[in-house]
Amino acid sequence: MKITVYGAGAWGTALAIAYAPDHDVVMWGRDADALALCERNRVNQALLPDRPFPAALRLEADLAKAAAHAELHLIVTPVAGLRAICEHLASTGNAMPVLWACKGFESGTGLLPHEVVADTLGETHPCGALTGPSFAAEVAAGQPTAITLAARDLAQATLWADALHRPRLRLYANDDLIGAEIGGAIKNVMAIAAGVSDGLGFGLNSRAALVTRGLAEISRLGLALGARQETFMGLAGLGDLVLTCTGDLSRNRRVGLMLAEGKPLAQILKELGHVAEGVLTTRETVARAQRHAVDMPLAQAVDDLLSGRMSAAEAVNDLLARSPKIE
Repeated sequence: MKITVYGAGAWGTALAIAYAPDHDVVMWGRDADALALCERNRVNQALLPDRPFPAALRLEADLAKAAAHAELHLIVTPVAGLRAICEHLASTGNAMPVLWACKGFESGTGLLPHEVVADTLGETHPCGALTGPSFAAEVAAGQPTAITLAARDLAQATLWADALHRPRLRLYANDDLIGAEIGGAIKNVMAIAAGVSDGLGFGLNSRAALVTRGLAEISRLGLALGARQETFMGLAGLGDLVLTCTGDLSRNRRVGLMLAEGKPLAQILKELGHVAEGVLTTRETVARAQRHAVDMPLAQAVDDLLSGRMSAAEAVNDLLARSPKIE
């Protein structure tokens, strides 16, 4: 299959490395100079320095040429870059299926990725989400990983999952697209909260409570938006949440750890050097929860912390002061 991977960040590079041995893969990146450096070195030195590119992997800085190559578009930019690529595909009349591996809400509109795709390419365009517990470095290293491929049409999801399934990158088809996207988006918010908890030294009991109550908040909003409960018990829900809240490779957890140190958000993002989707997703999560009258105290606390309305200690004290609830 001819696959174009859009996005030469860590995750885009990892997926291109994973699929190039079995498919005709082209990787596009918006930074032509950075892409040229990757081409010269045949490695993404900045993000995955220990993972050389397969010989078959080709790099392309021209978006039109990259798009024309594809029988399957795999968009692995941050959510902020999804609309522009879909608009380009729409302008050329490109009808090939679109998958995305970005997680979150579009800033400003509050749209989930599938809503951005529908807004640009139309409601009937074949599309789906690649999501689940997956760190780029481990996928690039060929370490066993299991993720979800979700689409509204289960037959399409199964077809794409079969095509992209590899022995060490296992794909499970799912037709709850909203649930898969909600799980992938809001787990980043909860990972920031977990990082704060760990950074303040609250221990493993606190982390377990946070993950559990975080899953409850994710499920509440997901169900309000039309998702299915069982999705949140699977890879796209609990699996991704546990990995991101506990793994040392989690960017969003690192944001929380640095917030616990009292560092300002601007400094944290500069030091991080990568996109942490949870930072922008938090605001949109709280806005959606308010529109649907869904109680999400953990997400609200993270939003208060990121916006500077509360310190880490104040946000924790506010949560602990809540009255007892029935689980």
